[in-house]
Amino acid sequence: MRTVRLGDVCRQARESVKPGASPELRYIGLESIESGSGMFAEGEHSKTPETPIANSFRFGPEHVLYGKLRPYLNKVAVPNFEGKCSTEIVPLLPNSDIEREYLAYFLRSGHVVDLISSRTAGARMPRADMDFIFSLPILLPPRSEQRRIVDLLSRAEGIVRLRRDAEQKAAELIPALFLDMFGDPATNPKGWPMARLGDLAEKMSDGPFGSNLKTSHYVEVGVRVIRLQNIGIGELIDDAKAYVSPKHFASLPRHRCQPDDVIIGTLGDPNLRAFVLPSTISEALNKADCVQFRCRQGVVSPAYICWLMNMPSTLAMAASLVQGITLTRISMGRLREMIVPSPPFDVQQAFADLVEMTNGIKSQQSTATTKAQATFDALLAQVFTT
Repeated sequence: MRTVRLGDVCRQARESVKPGASPELRYIGLESIESGSGMFAEGEHSKTPETPIANSFRFGPEHVLYGKLRPYLNKVAVPNFEGKCSTEIVPLLPNSDIEREYLAYFLRSGHVVDLISSRTAGARMPRADMDFIFSLPILLPPRSEQRRIVDLLSRAEGIVRLRRDAEQKAAELIPALFLDMFGDPATNPKGWPMARLGDLAEKMSDGPFGSNLKTSHYVEVGVRVIRLQNIGIGELIDDAKAYVSPKHFASLPRHRCQPDDVIIGTLGDPNLRAFVLPSTISEALNKADCVQFRCRQGVVSPAYICWLMNMPSTLAMAASLVQGITLTRISMGRLREMIVPSPPFDVQQAFADLVEMTNGIKSQQSTATTKAQATFDALLAQVFTT
């Protein structure tokens, strides 16, 4: 096995296509390539018009497509078709010494992404330094060994994709269960009684505004603050954690959250999304644009309210409640007035039991996906760390 410069085994292919030329070729923009997966995005390959207003580069199934803008996004793909791409994507042409897929895996490996990202030019729109990329050392075994390595890595990555697909299918179960048990909330085909959302709540409270809660109040350790970016579709997004001191928390009694409260996001797109505060968080504070909904005991279940808020048809029902142009939101007052189906509590509880079981499956799938991804990343590092 020998080590060579990357520029010794591949080069940039910059065959330019003028705007409007070669309309038969599929256009690939940066948004057409998934971050980190080596795959093209599903659906339309690009949001860019088929007739770009700028020059593009021609590519084919012999190239590796490398996204040089914001290289930390790790946008690398191996096309099996002819097309044209944004000039923010570099078509790389490997020579006879290197397998195309081996080159792509090298560019996607974590330490290579980090190296390239550390040597970018431009603050707001950082771009990879192609001269630096071509100076990088790459281990180059014989072609037969490269093919064996590619086969091993593609098998490991295939397991990651299967795990992610299974995780996605598990995530789709709960909305399907909701529709099966309750029907579409917008049309109420099962004829459930209707009620004001506010009448189903023991307590509804939006978060403190203005001077009551600012970023200057945040501390390293304290009581958890639930912010808009923490609200996923039926789940708590645990990134970007924020805390306030217990003393500051005590000064805002109206906004205290407890386990089983439904936290509803009312700002942005989508205007509604919700999750149930888990028992792992004994107390919390909801920020502005996050409505706390505490269910009336024996009348409505947290799981039902959570997924009622997450159903697309509920968002359509709430369209008339949206205010604002630049930042669209639904006020808590308007949310209280929304008329929603109110099925019998025992039916809601049966749904809650199924949600709990499904969340257990999702958790298992997520753990399996994490392990599969860690295995693939470790293999990638082992192969390409010089």
